[in-house]
Amino acid sequence: MELLDKVYEARERIKNVALHTPLMKNENLSEEFFAQVYLKREDLQPVRSYKLRGAYNKIVSLKDEEKAKGVVCASAGNHAQGVAFACHKLNIKAAIFMPVTTPPQKTKQVKLFGKDKVEVILKGDTFDEAYEEAMLFCKVSEAIFIHPFDDEKVMAGQGTIALELLEDSKNPIDYLFVPIGGGGLAAGVSSVFKQLSPHTKIIGIEPEGAPSMKNSIQNEVNTTLEDIDKFVDGASVKRVGEKTFEICKNNIEDIILVPEGKICTTILRLYNEEAIVVEPAGALTISALDFYKDQIKGKNVVCVVSGSNNDIIRTEEIKERSLLYEGLKHYFLLKFPQRPGALKEFVNDILGPNDDIAYFQYSKKNNRETGPVVVGIELQNKADLSGIEANLKAQKFTYQYLNGNRDLFTHLIG
Repeated sequence: MELLDKVYEARERIKNVALHTPLMKNENLSEEFFAQVYLKREDLQPVRSYKLRGAYNKIVSLKDEEKAKGVVCASAGNHAQGVAFACHKLNIKAAIFMPVTTPPQKTKQVKLFGKDKVEVILKGDTFDEAYEEAMLFCKVSEAIFIHPFDDEKVMAGQGTIALELLEDSKNPIDYLFVPIGGGGLAAGVSSVFKQLSPHTKIIGIEPEGAPSMKNSIQNEVNTTLEDIDKFVDGASVKRVGEKTFEICKNNIEDIILVPEGKICTTILRLYNEEAIVVEPAGALTISALDFYKDQIKGKNVVCVVSGSNNDIIRTEEIKERSLLYEGLKHYFLLKFPQRPGALKEFVNDILGPNDDIAYFQYSKKNNRETGPVVVGIELQNKADLSGIEANLKAQKFTYQYLNGNRDLFTHLIG
C-alpha cells in the first residue's frame, strides 16, 4: 500500500481527535512578499502542534495485545504531548522519555494531557540521547515504541495536513514551506502533494544549527551530525529518519537553513503584530520566506505553523538572540578607567543619543589604573555600530568586540 493510501486511512482514524485546522491568509506577509501567503495553523491543535496526528494514528492502529503492553516514546516535547493525549484518550499506559533540557512548560503539558496514563522520564541532553534510553527501556519492558517521525503510520498521520490543504485552498498551491526535524511531517505531506499536486514546490526548512536533512541529502546518505544547536528544540535532531530521508530526498525541492536569531525575530513579530504565539520550530517556515522572496512573488504560498508550545521563561533569550541577529545589540570587553566619573564620561563620549547600555559587568582591580568591563550596548539602528567603534578608538579604549568571538562571548555572557 502506498503512503498516500495510508494517509487516507489515517484521516478516518483521527477525524474525531485531531482538528481540521484553518488555512488563514496573512495580509501582512502577503503585502510584504507581494504574494498570497497562507498559514496552516497547526498551533491550534488540542496539544498545540501537528504531532497529535501521527501519534494518535500510530497508537490507535496497534493490536489489542500491543496496547496492553503500553507504549514508549522519546521526544523533545510535542510528540510527547501527542502520545500523552492519545494514551489518555485510549486508556493506554505510556513511558515518555524527554531530554533534561526540555522546557518545563512542555513536561508539565505532557503530564496535563496524559494525566495518570503517563510517566515522564528525563534523560540526556538531546532528543537522540533520550531516544537511546527509551530504546533500552523497550527491550526490558517489551512496550511498543512510538517513533516521533520514522514510522509510516506516524508519517501518514502528519500527511493528513496535506489533504486538508488541498481541500481548503481555493487556488493551486505554488509553494509549500514545511519545517523539518526528523522529517516525518515533510515526508508525509510531500508524498501526498507529489501525487495530488505535483506542480507544488515543497521547500523544507531546518534551523541553521541542526541541518541534518540538508547535510544528508547533499551527502547522498543519511548523515549523523556531531553537534547541534538545541535552541529550536522541536526541530533539532542529529540524525533524521531512515524512511523519512529516502522520501524527502526525492520529494523536497530545496532545503533552507534559517539562523536561530532570525527565528527569534519572527517569534517576536508574530506575537506583536498578529497576536500569534509560536515556539521556535513553529516560526521556521515564516522565517524562511525572506530567502525565497524573489521566487514567491505573485505566487500562492503556504507556511505550516507547526506548534505554539513556547515557554514564557525563554522570552528574554528569544529577545536577546533576535537583537544580536538584527545587529542591534553589541558586547565589548574593555579596559575601563578606575576613577570617579569614568562611567559618565563613557556615556557622554562613546554612546550616541539613541544608544543604551543594556549590560554592564565590572570588577574593580586594586592598585590598577584600569579594570576589565563587559558592556552590552543596544542600538536603535544597526548602522550606528560604526560610530560606537570610532568613538572607542578616538578615546583610546583598548577593547575586544565579543559578538564575533562566539567562544569568549558564550563564556562571558551566556
